[in-house]
Amino acid sequence: MALEEFKASTPLTMGVELELQLVSFSNYDLTASSPDLLHLLGRKPFPGNVTPEITESMIEINTDVHTKHSELLAQLQLIRDTLVQAGEKLNVGLAGGGTHPFQRWADQRIFSKPRFKEVSALYGYLAKQFTIFGQHVHIGCASGDDALFLLHALSRYVPHFIALSASSPFVQGGDTLFNSARLNSVFAFPMSGRAPFVQSWDEFEHSYFAKMEHTGVIKSMKDFYWDIRPKPEYGTIELRVCDTPLTVERAAALACYLQALCAYLLERREAAPEEDDYLVYNYNRFQACRFGLDGTVVHPKTYESLSLREDILTTLRRMDPYAEALGGSAALNHLMQVTHVGSDAQYLRDQFAASGSVEGVVDAAIRRFRGD
Repeated sequence: MALEEFKASTPLTMGVELELQLVSFSNYDLTASSPDLLHLLGRKPFPGNVTPEITESMIEINTDVHTKHSELLAQLQLIRDTLVQAGEKLNVGLAGGGTHPFQRWADQRIFSKPRFKEVSALYGYLAKQFTIFGQHVHIGCASGDDALFLLHALSRYVPHFIALSASSPFVQGGDTLFNSARLNSVFAFPMSGRAPFVQSWDEFEHSYFAKMEHTGVIKSMKDFYWDIRPKPEYGTIELRVCDTPLTVERAAALACYLQALCAYLLERREAAPEEDDYLVYNYNRFQACRFGLDGTVVHPKTYESLSLREDILTTLRRMDPYAEALGGSAALNHLMQVTHVGSDAQYLRDQFAASGSVEGVVDAAIRRFRGD
């Protein structure tokens, strides 16, 4: 199957995808309720798009294409309210968070969809372990070349999005000591990690993708689980490293931070991306996953060690004029607050300390998503 043509889209438009947990109110474990919830939601128009995910205890929601923070946030809030009301009819709670604190992956059921069954047959138990929950952000690009430029230019900022969205400290009933344990599950897939250093769409299509397709390892872009990947059918790049935040407000803020960064990077004021930028990529990624905002990263150009929190704050300030021009100042102010009060991972640990149970953590996540 040949690579789809890159369909140019309006630059800096954005869309958000959120994978959400379906939780039983009776025991706070995940519940295989997506078929029933999707059937209920299908009875009337939905304010966006809602689809199944690989296991039946998950759903994915997608927004429309937006240009401004206020519009994106308003739609996410409407989607949230619609989901919460439908879930209550089924005794199901909706929650964000990159992992469920105590679900057992072996108990999960693969959703009956050909693509999911194919993935399950290929990857075995990894498919059920993929019951994890992420936020994906799409940014519109004028060309495939711009998409690849942004993909590589953004690599330096990937730890920012991991740390600011981190919400998966608990796995299988225990504290992992990671702020984002979710990405460890993604990294188990062979086509994960970072994209190859290819800078032109023509080269990507006719050299890299064509060769990969010829090997039989991949059939389409869906087979790549890269941290950032191009989506030619949408004319976007897709950032995939974020845990699903506990609130839609944070999800909208992260999308607008990415939008502002792309506006800045497209001015080509920074040194051009190079293959050597990736020498410290996995180390920086690990620091953000393990320590969150308290991590230390290495600048890919200067090799200077940087406090991740201070690097984020410095970058947020630099993005102020871009966010203001795009209508996203409130989004950056929200993320400024995160750097001071702590991430969702810290909030979940605080809830565990207060309640003494992982069930209490899930209850708090449900209430936070609901906006209580």
